[in-house]
Amino acid sequence: MSQPGESRQYAAAGVDLAGAESAKERIGRLVAGTRTPLTAGRVGAFGGMVRIPPGMRNPTLVMSTDGVGTKVLVAQQAGRFDTVGECLVNHSVNDILVHGARPLAFMDYIAGAGLGIEMLADIVEGVARGCRAHGMDLAGGETAQMPGLYAEGHFDLAGTIVGVVEEDAALHGDAVVPGDVLLGYASSGLHTNGYTLARKIAAQDLGLGIHDEWPGLGQSVADAFLAVHRSYARAVTPVFDRMHALAHITGGGIPGNLVRVLPAGCQAVVDPASWEWPPIFRLMQEAGKVSTDEMRDVFNLGVGLIAVLPEGALSAAEAAAAADGVPTWVMGRIEAGPQGVRFTG
Repeated sequence: MSQPGESRQYAAAGVDLAGAESAKERIGRLVAGTRTPLTAGRVGAFGGMVRIPPGMRNPTLVMSTDGVGTKVLVAQQAGRFDTVGECLVNHSVNDILVHGARPLAFMDYIAGAGLGIEMLADIVEGVARGCRAHGMDLAGGETAQMPGLYAEGHFDLAGTIVGVVEEDAALHGDAVVPGDVLLGYASSGLHTNGYTLARKIAAQDLGLGIHDEWPGLGQSVADAFLAVHRSYARAVTPVFDRMHALAHITGGGIPGNLVRVLPAGCQAVVDPASWEWPPIFRLMQEAGKVSTDEMRDVFNLGVGLIAVLPEGALSAAEAAAAADGVPTWVMGRIEAGPQGVRFTG
């Protein structure tokens, strides 16, 4: 064991073990606050443990790993780290939600250099807040200080979610048929995709600083870009059994994600006149001189989730979303044709 006054070579090289231990203690308290009746094991163990819910006939695990992209750079520039963790959780929840899965456990990974205790605590508090909102255990994670790989104060954030669904109730898209309706669910902003282009438009095309107000938007760049990625769990879980498919609209936009749930012989026909793009997207398109096709490929354009369902289930789905305060609208239909997504007009 090191003695007081002894040279700390690891700290001098850029890794502060004493600071890391202090951060672990604070993070441990946040993790403990997410424990659920399904949690097993203890906080701080080498591995996280979670039980399968009792009473399931054929439980099947659904897993996904993701990050928040260069939204972390926005957080760094703004000095605000309390939303990106929650964005990560909500994004991950939506990724397994589209298979009809219930979230069970989450694990996060934060890597960077020169990451302060307050900064780490803010990030993990966002993760823990997202987990608590979904009754999900933050089962563990990793915080890695890697000077030499990351610039001072820079970091990346990723997470893995584990959920469960009855195998015969899982959504894969194979139930989609011509005549089904496309129901759009409103996003809360950019969510976690398209930030490289968005940051370029704000900084280079408009010359805006992170705390400057975006002309015509009525909010700062930071406020617009750091809005929390919306979770659709409460909006769609009550009507899982009415759905034929769900598509989370992330990187690749509507055409790149809706096609992932279409079987052969089914074409999604989207009516772009069925909704108005939120102002941030129109303003970015104008300032960056971005084509409509590219906007559709990069951004969600105000649509965070699309449900594919029979017309008879429409009223129930709309009611469930309205109960959670999520606006919805009919944005198209499934037609017989080549597998893919087509925009009318």
